[in-house]
Amino acid sequence: MRRSPGESAVTADQRLLDSEADTWKNGDPWRVLRIGSEFVEGFENLAGLGPAISLFGSARATSDSPYYSAAYDIAAALAAKGYTVITGGGPGVMEAANKGAYEAGGHSIGLGIELPHEQSLNEYIHLGITFRYFFARKTMFLKYSRGFVVMPGGLGTLDELFEALVLAQTGKVTKFPIVLFGTTYWAGLISWLRAAVLDNGYAAAIDVDSIPVTDSVDEAVALVTRQV
Repeated sequence: MRRSPGESAVTADQRLLDSEADTWKNGDPWRVLRIGSEFVEGFENLAGLGPAISLFGSARATSDSPYYSAAYDIAAALAAKGYTVITGGGPGVMEAANKGAYEAGGHSIGLGIELPHEQSLNEYIHLGITFRYFFARKTMFLKYSRGFVVMPGGLGTLDELFEALVLAQTGKVTKFPIVLFGTTYWAGLISWLRAAVLDNGYAAAIDVDSIPVTDSVDEAVALVTRQV
């Protein structure tokens, strides 16, 4: 979904979550239909993909970044094994993963999101869907992926990571491998989880110790597909 020139940069998510907007009686019940239509569109287009793996990571990674190259190689290897590759459809690591799957002859999917400053889908996608609502988009990642490879990234990447970890911890998704790529990048987070969260008893050791971290493309592919 694209906005026309001059159209407000306020997104559908912003309007929905604006607590000061008096829209419940006038607008929100009808907005439910739009939300429902996003789920229907996603379900219709993504059903029948076969086994798929999602790759997440920074949209700001440049083409000369080692993580760009690694995402490309991981996606290409997954495609060679017959897996569909799903990303957020944007630039950076997402572009690299889509490109790797695309050029390896695999199926490359991009699930974009409406943002205040429009970000178009990258060119290495066979099927692209742009969502208005983050929660609809997240559902598609989790429903149609059988595992996540999480490359270094920012807040959006962390959001997807922790959503998946919570769903795995609570048993909402089962047999769902989550692999972190980049030992140096993720070392601080893992150390903090162990030193602060575990030491205070806020999580079980298995919730942290079961998250694999690697710098090897081959190992990442093997780990994320081990239960698929």
